[in-house]
Parts: sequence; C-alpha cells; structure tokens
Amino acid sequence: MVRRWVFRESFTSRDECEIVEVPRVFSLLIGAMTRKRGRRPPPESDRRSSTSNQRYSLLITLFIFIVCPAFSVYLYRILYVPKMDPDASIPLVKTDVSYQEILTENAKVSENASTRKFPNPVLAYVTPWNSKGYELAKEFNSKFTHISPVWYDLKSQGAEFILEGRHNVDKGWISDLRMKGHALILPRIVLEAIPMDLLKEKKQRAKVIHLIIAECKEMNFDGIVLESWSRWAAYGVLHDPHMRNQALKFIKKLGQVMHSVVVNERKLQLVYVIGPPHSDRLQAYDFGPQDLQSLSDAVDGYSLMTYDFSNPQNPGPNAPLKWVHSIMQLLLADGSQELSQKIFLGINFYGNDFVLGGGGGGAILGRDYLSLLEKHKPQLKWDKKSGEHFFLYSTDDNEQHVVFYPSLLSIEMRLDEARSWGAAVSIWEIGQGLDYFFHLL
Repeated sequence: MVRRWVFRESFTSRDECEIVEVPRVFSLLIGAMTRKRGRRPPPESDRRSSTSNQRYSLLITLFIFIVCPAFSVYLYRILYVPKMDPDASIPLVKTDVSYQEILTENAKVSENASTRKFPNPVLAYVTPWNSKGYELAKEFNSKFTHISPVWYDLKSQGAEFILEGRHNVDKGWISDLRMKGHALILPRIVLEAIPMDLLKEKKQRAKVIHLIIAECKEMNFDGIVLESWSRWAAYGVLHDPHMRNQALKFIKKLGQVMHSVVVNERKLQLVYVIGPPHSDRLQAYDFGPQDLQSLSDAVDGYSLMTYDFSNPQNPGPNAPLKWVHSIMQLLLADGSQELSQKIFLGINFYGNDFVLGGGGGGAILGRDYLSLLEKHKPQLKWDKKSGEHFFLYSTDDNEQHVVFYPSLLSIEMRLDEARSWGAAVSIWEIGQGLDYFFHLL
C-alpha cells in the first residue's frame, strides 16, 4: 500500500494507471498460486505439471522480491535524486567575482565541451596573428556554426584586382575542423579596392565577383564573410545616393551568384559585416533597416560589430548593454524584425586598458588581463549601467588606469540579449578570450 501511494503522488494519470496495476497483477498471481497449492495433483500423471508449477512459483517469487524492488529503486533515482549539471563546476556568472577566482578558474572548462548551450548560430573569428584561436576553434568546434579565419584582402592593382592572403590558408587546419564538427568555413575578405574603380562599372564588379567565386571553389570554402561598408564610408562614397545604390547592387549581385554555386554539397553563403550606427539617428552612411531588407535575399547573415564603444580619448566600457539594445532597435525598425535571425550580434572577447586623464592605452588580450590581475590584485567592480566588470590600478609612476574586460556575467547578459531578439552571435575573436568563456556558448 505504501508503494502504491508514492506512485499515485509522483506520476501523471497515465503512468499512475500503468504502475498501480502492478500490485493487482501480483495479487492475482499469488491467489492463483495459493489455489493451486491447495489442490493435490494425481500421483503420477501430473508430475510434469507439478514440476512446472514449482518453477513457475519460483520465477514469480524472484520477480516479486528481487526484480520489483530493483525496479522501484531505479524509478526512485530517476524521479527524486537530483541530476548533477556537468557544467555546474564554474560558478562565476555573478557580479561579486574576485581576481583570485578568475586566476584559479579561467582555464577550466566543462568536460562536456561539445554540448551547445546557445541555441542560435555562432560565428567565430580567428586571426593569423593570434594563433591560440586556431587551437580553440578545433577544441570547441561543436560550439560554432560558422568559423571565419581572417585571411584575405581584395585590392586594386592598376585597372585590375588581386586577392591577397592565400598564403595564410591552412588546409590541414580546415581538414581537422571538418573531421571534428560541422561548422562552415567562411574566410573574411576585406575590400581594400578603390571604390570608384570597383563600383562604377558593371564589368569591374563582375571581375571581383569572379575572383571571389573562383577562390571559394579552388580552396573548398563554404562561402565568405565580406567587409566593405566601413571602407566605403571612409572613402565618402556612401554619401552619394547613386554610389550608395551601386554599392548595394554589388553586394546583392555577389550574393545571388554565390547562391548559384554549390561547393561541399551546399550553396555558398555570404555573411556581410556591418558597423553600429554612429548616433541615435541613422546617417546617410549608416547601414539601416531598408538596407537590411534590400539585401535580405542575397545575404545569409550580418556580422554586427556591437563593440568598440569606447576609445583612449573617451575611456569606458567596451559594449554597454543599453547601447547594444538600442542598435538592435534601430536596425530592426520599420518592419525588419523578421530578419533578426540573420543578425550575428557582435561579442568582444578582448578588453581595453585605458589611461585616465591624459588618454592612451588600448586593447588587451586574455593573457594581458591575467597578468594585470596577478600583478595588481585589484578589486573588480560591477558597472550596472553598462553591464560590465572593470578595475582600476596605478603604475609605478602613478599613472591611473581603468581596465574593462569581459566576464562570464557580461558575456551571458549579451547572449541573453541575442536570445531575446532571436539573433545569432559573432565573436571577435576567440583567441583573445579566456578558456572558460566557451562554457557559456
């Protein structure tokens, strides 16, 4: 009766019915056994039947007193024993983190490194000048859907164009990545070519598109990440409505041609890099909602650079959370909300060490950050307004510094921001961070 009561309290109605019937079956079987034992079989003709009944009784007894209790214990463990989270060993997603905890825990990652926590696509940048990223891309391959090695520049050479950077390509590394996971390999190409040479004539645009497609085919890439908008803005071409329209036409044509080419049994993909608006109101040179909609069929994703908010002249956080949110609001206005899944929200894995007062300082990597923690043993502070950790320290000549560097909490909050929009994330860049950052992805 006790077992029956526990099951009634712990299962749904369907499960309850199935399990509560078990004691009834036992009762029937025991009754049958009792009735059979009360009869005396004929002395000779039913010996075999008697032997069979004894075996049957033994099996029933074993089932009742061994199998049933074991099954009950198994059910109890499933229902009531708490399951241990294999990732619960890193408890530092909090505001009051200390430098000692970071120094102790930063190199630790979950044993279950292959499990993805962030459900949407993740684009990981890797740079040749920071080789650690190559190893991390292999180790955490299953965390990423897209990997973009920063390898190529497309430049003007007289009346022609050249694609530089093939010497950076590591075919062995690509082969290792594909053996370990399914992330797409999309090298970044920066359009350094003079915009006037590239955008004015259809024939010139076709040459550049041909160069890109040929490289993807020959090197067995899955597509590219293209960066050009910031270059075009610097040249001033985006202030001219005609040239701006030609720029959009080029991107659209490139995407259409790439989608018509199949490599590795799939169409080539185009991810386009876009910068954040420079003010609360979109300027002529900003990439905005109408551009997002215009290119939506040709572009598979947009790598949004939601970082570099501060600089040595204006020290502060790397990517204030409210600022990130406002950028998404601006970009996804005017009916563009359905395109949010194409946005790769940028997350920085680097930090900044700024000199207060006189200006100066700049970006720091994970190893630099750890060295500063070990040397200065600072008290980390949480800036609630920006959603970032920072600390202060003084040099030997009494120069005051402020350091903003990502923490587990700051990264988790930006992942939550991306989740709230249904957006993907892009990471600049994975070799600059700390190993336990990957615990969150």
